[in-house]
Amino acid sequence: MSDKTPQQNDNEEIDLGQLFNAIGRLFEKLFNFIGKIFKGIFTTIILILKPLVEHFKLIAVVLMAAAIIGYIVDKFREPVYTSSMIVKPYFDSKYQLVNNVDYFNALINSKNLKEISKVFEIDTLKSSNILEFEIEAGPETQNDLLIEYDEYLQDIDTSLVKDFSFEKFVENRDMLSSSIFSITAKSKSANIFPQLEKGFIKTFENKYSKKLKQKFDSIYGVEKANYLAQLQNIDKLQNMYIEIKTSEANNGKLQLSTGSLLPLSQEKVETKEFELFQEEVKIRQALKNLEEIKIEEQDYYDIIASFDEIGKKDSRALSKLIFLLPLIIFSIMVIAYALMNIFKFIKNYEK
Repeated sequence: MSDKTPQQNDNEEIDLGQLFNAIGRLFEKLFNFIGKIFKGIFTTIILILKPLVEHFKLIAVVLMAAAIIGYIVDKFREPVYTSSMIVKPYFDSKYQLVNNVDYFNALINSKNLKEISKVFEIDTLKSSNILEFEIEAGPETQNDLLIEYDEYLQDIDTSLVKDFSFEKFVENRDMLSSSIFSITAKSKSANIFPQLEKGFIKTFENKYSKKLKQKFDSIYGVEKANYLAQLQNIDKLQNMYIEIKTSEANNGKLQLSTGSLLPLSQEKVETKEFELFQEEVKIRQALKNLEEIKIEEQDYYDIIASFDEIGKKDSRALSKLIFLLPLIIFSIMVIAYALMNIFKFIKNYEK
């Protein structure tokens, strides 16, 4: 018994020693792995910066020359003017609007001045000044987004509501989810922009939007007639109740002669004037809401902000060659250097 105890203690000490050694080796490998990652990042940064440092003078001269050339070209080239129009399409005409913007840009790129002139009802000289159209979702407030979110929740399955937060809704929206759109036009002429509105107005009145509007007008007519018929019925009931109450008030207690000479009182007819009044208020409110929707959506579109009479110069940094040309040249140099090194690596790979 006494001989086994020291041997057992020695075995336990050996097991603990092996465990600590294993843990030590594990931490050593972990620290070595982390060290290799940092070393790899550092080496990559050095490899990127090394050619820039080695060829700094050449790169600086080339970029400076590109900036000077860009400045000279900017100085003498025709200025570009921009102006924006904010619109609110109805009856799903936004899809045709987005499609037409792409179509207009295709006409501009193909120099189809005749078709551009026909669309915008301007001469070919003016149409040659149009450079590009851009479209994006218009400005929306937080309140607008909350209203859209509430309408969206009413349309989806109730089981999905708790899993679809407002943040997720905003994140998943694309441009066509918006109800307001900003159209930006670019031109070499500063005063052409008001004349471009006609071309976009035609966009909103397409076959599909006209079909939806006819459907809306039909539904509006049916619902309005239904509400008016309900109000007529309520009015008849109210008049009937008034006649009953008037008759009861005039007659008082009607006494009927019986064999026992005891007067009997006629029971009053139960009427529901208050319930009728509540129903009338509800129907009139629904009719009011229907009329508001009709007024709001009686047109195919609303122009919230028109194109400016005179466009403003495009002063964005990336539209100026003094910044754009050096950036392009530098990108070409980086790509060329990378391709040269890849070619060298492939060439010497088997050696």
